[in-house]
Amino acid sequence: MPGSIFDQLQADHAALEDIAVGGFPRPEQTRVIAVANQKGGVGKTSTAVNVAAALAEAGLQVLVIDTDSQGNASTALGVEHGEDTASIYDVLVEGALIQDVVVQTRFAPSLWCVPASIDAAAVEIELINATQRESRLRLALREYLLARSELGLPRVDYVLIDCPPSLGIMTINAFVAAGEVLIPMQAEYYALEGLALLTRSVDRIAQIHNPALRVTMIVLTMFDQRTTLAREVESEVRTYFPSATLQTRVPRSIRVAEAPSFGFPVVFWDARSSGAVAYKQLAREIAQRGAHEHTEVKEA
Repeated sequence: MPGSIFDQLQADHAALEDIAVGGFPRPEQTRVIAVANQKGGVGKTSTAVNVAAALAEAGLQVLVIDTDSQGNASTALGVEHGEDTASIYDVLVEGALIQDVVVQTRFAPSLWCVPASIDAAAVEIELINATQRESRLRLALREYLLARSELGLPRVDYVLIDCPPSLGIMTINAFVAAGEVLIPMQAEYYALEGLALLTRSVDRIAQIHNPALRVTMIVLTMFDQRTTLAREVESEVRTYFPSATLQTRVPRSIRVAEAPSFGFPVVFWDARSSGAVAYKQLAREIAQRGAHEHTEVKEA
């Protein structure tokens, strides 16, 4: 299959084969993870971008799909996402191939991004009467992964889908394409209510469209262990979701907040900051947890 993106992948292949995966186990098959929370401002995009960056830094093959019309994940990865840029909108609405839209980031040869532009805000309306409207991302992703396999390119180890803070068609597409949901949440009272609503939504999508979908991971973000409220909320989450709640907690960090303004994930912007260290630990925990699990992109 011709195309500049696949040509670049083939050129990178030899170099990537020599990169050791620094302590991060490679999953048996591609893991497709939707990073979601219906509440905004919880560190969702920061989590998706920095986990992806840390995994790629370790030598794993990582694809980030930005499905939020604000394009924050694209910004944080230094990827252009203006109105004239091909984006996830073109994939879902126009039928473009992911390989014609995906962009290699400047941070690692194995870190790629499908950007989102403001056009993504119109997907809800554009697909209102479309066939297979909930499955378009799953089908496009499956075709992309198969095309890579047919060319003998390295298998994608992780696909992280950064979802918008709502349960619209974009998030539903992410849930149908994924096998796992990672929920970043703040340690506050309202977050507990939101967590319950989100897990019910995931269950409904699983029943209707994707039986393999499940909430596999919950991570506490912007965590301040000095406060009683944070410790109490953490205790509640671990009580009700003992297997899903990750041990790593991401602390509040000004470096995490400022890194996107420079077009960097914090793990590359300030690798020694508390936020960067936490996200690297989180990425390692996610990789170790899923070393013997796998998520397949399923047939429609």
